[in-house]
Amino acid sequence: MKFLLDTNVFIEAKNRYYAFDMCPGFWDWMDAVCNGDVASIVSVRDEMTGGKDELADWAKDRKDAAWFLAVDDVDTQGNFAEIVQHVATAHYTEPAVAKFLDSADSLLIAKARSIGATVVTHELPNPESKKRVLIPDVCLVFDVPFVNTFEARRQFSAKFVWSA
Repeated sequence: MKFLLDTNVFIEAKNRYYAFDMCPGFWDWMDAVCNGDVASIVSVRDEMTGGKDELADWAKDRKDAAWFLAVDDVDTQGNFAEIVQHVATAHYTEPAVAKFLDSADSLLIAKARSIGATVVTHELPNPESKKRVLIPDVCLVFDVPFVNTFEARRQFSAKFVWSA
């Protein structure tokens, strides 16, 4: 089972329930499962390294690691072209399409489709949305599975145990 993580998974973890200072075990676990089962893409890394915080440092420290997969392969680029065609001709507003295509989201879905991975995101489907292209809505069109962080963690049976 392969999982590709959306930028919002990392940001939410850092800002809320798995902050580096409160739950370093989460980040250790992330590195431990990054063995082909859990990863992201270089475009997500690029979004994270634009900041000046612990998450940016964490992502920069993994620049040459297996954490962030390339998206320039033929399969991913072919899937990306199909996704672009879909969102450009769907019911979304032009600003929504532009924002979606400018983010890592479209390439994340394209890569997941090319390697048979599940996208991990905090976004929820909303097929009626016109002002925002949501990852789950595009995943549904292209038969790419998606889950949230907690569902993914359960599938890995990950547990973080407190000790004094």
